[in-house]
Amino acid sequence: MNATKIIEVTPQNVHEHSFFCIRNIKSPGFESKRRWFEKRFKEGLQLKILKSEDDKMLGFIEFTPAEKAWRPVDAGNYMFIHCIAVSSKKDREQGFGSMLINEAEREAKKRHMDGLCVMTSKGAWMANKTVFEKNGFKEVDRRGRFELLSKSWTINASIPKLYDWTLQQKKYSGWNLVYADQCPWHEKSAFDLLNTAMDFGIDLKVTKMTSVEDAKQAPSGFGVFNLLYNGKLIEDHYISATRFKNILRNISKSV
Repeated sequence: MNATKIIEVTPQNVHEHSFFCIRNIKSPGFESKRRWFEKRFKEGLQLKILKSEDDKMLGFIEFTPAEKAWRPVDAGNYMFIHCIAVSSKKDREQGFGSMLINEAEREAKKRHMDGLCVMTSKGAWMANKTVFEKNGFKEVDRRGRFELLSKSWTINASIPKLYDWTLQQKKYSGWNLVYADQCPWHEKSAFDLLNTAMDFGIDLKVTKMTSVEDAKQAPSGFGVFNLLYNGKLIEDHYISATRFKNILRNISKSV
């Protein structure tokens, strides 16, 4: 394996290292994530980028104390992994995902926490559970297509659990987009969806989450992006304008 290094991203060096998943520091999404990150960094959130010796970005991981996690999860004294990604399949086969998970584990143990936990799901935009199971994680809860996995090193530690986000969905009448800046791609999606809604004469109410409490009471598993129509969850991760147009056309045909 080639030599690697792990860079801790901070509010002071973020313009130098970026957020990995978005690297254009002039994009609105980068700036919205930067502002969010600066506030969350003070709460204990960490974002680390794995680089090769010649500074090529290989992967990243973002994690935070579970009580501050922007997901509908109740996990006590655990560290929660928000996001993890490795650039390519070739890189994943070199164990870089495990290196990043081990970094989060070291930080959790340094803070005298009980364990690590993470939400997983099949799909291109969220990590599946395979790499975590290889690192000693076990599934402790499941809701819909989302799994909650944890790894504990403390005797009699509490077992993390998922909130029932379906209970929150009936609060939303008409078209609603509820999102947070935890993902830098949400800003663009929100802009595209709002403009598409106006083109279709749709009143789309857009609400930005501003606190971890908002995210924990979100109406979907992913938590930080929620598109709803009359109390029903339509999408739980960011989508394109084209995708939204197709949704609107399909719903109009069924009405």
